[in-house]
Amino acid sequence: MEFVHKSVLLTESIEWMITDPDGIYLDCTMGGAGHSLEFAKLLSPAGRLIGIDQDADAIKAASIKLQDVACHIDIVRSNFKNFTQVLDSLNIDKVTGIFFDLGVSSYQLDTAERGFSYMQDGPLDMRMDDRQKFDAAYIVNHYKEEDLAELIYNYGEERWSKRIAQFIVAERKIKPLTTTGELVAVIKQAIPKGARQDGPHPAKRTFQAIRIEVNNELNILAQVVTDAVERLNSEGRIGVITFHSLEDRIVKQTLKQLAKGCTCPPHIPMCVCGKKPQVKKVKAFVPTEEEIKENPRSRSARLRGAVKI
Repeated sequence: MEFVHKSVLLTESIEWMITDPDGIYLDCTMGGAGHSLEFAKLLSPAGRLIGIDQDADAIKAASIKLQDVACHIDIVRSNFKNFTQVLDSLNIDKVTGIFFDLGVSSYQLDTAERGFSYMQDGPLDMRMDDRQKFDAAYIVNHYKEEDLAELIYNYGEERWSKRIAQFIVAERKIKPLTTTGELVAVIKQAIPKGARQDGPHPAKRTFQAIRIEVNNELNILAQVVTDAVERLNSEGRIGVITFHSLEDRIVKQTLKQLAKGCTCPPHIPMCVCGKKPQVKKVKAFVPTEEEIKENPRSRSARLRGAVKI
């Protein structure tokens, strides 16, 4: 299957990120190079684009897509949390821009055998990097009931989390759950019929929660955003696209704190921590009505950006 993914907030990302055609830019979640290709087109032969992704299929697709661009290209297979090591390995200290497009790609969702989709039957996998052992099947079949419930509640914001965990544990006592279809069936049994009729697909929140846990998507985020700002040149830009409120909250709060600098409690009359603001121009962009019409998956997307002081 071809790696097809419709990049969200593409125009906004290009206009926000690319300020110097000779600069060094880092796309930490390159995917099939939707954003990367448009960034690269605006860079001169002196410019440089570094693309990171942990998905082997994405690396393959991006390598083909970026082969004819004028600027210098480096493509590295790694998790975005390792971007500082990637820069160190390339002997790069500071960069002009760092970009993240978080979440799961359309390709990953639409490829049943990757196990991300509650709409298609496939193995319970959900790994963005197939080199790791830890997958969705392990969580579903080995986590304690209370840990499952907590996970589904915290990462999926699912009000029926306790009931879903209860039903999963009861089902796996009969036989292990091995496919997305089996998990969807259990979730549908757990959520009362009346509650299933409104809103999104009944399995959406649980699948989101398990995917976040499999790929450790939230625990690393605040630190990654802080590290990214640290590696920017003066006036360099960070851009982060998020797709759900949990990610967005972390990015928003981290950038807000970096813009404020001081971490002293409000009741202290003068600053004693000595922390200075590191970013300015903290901005947020949302998709246009037109984009949402063309690509309904963009509906929940937010691009948050800031400029290094």
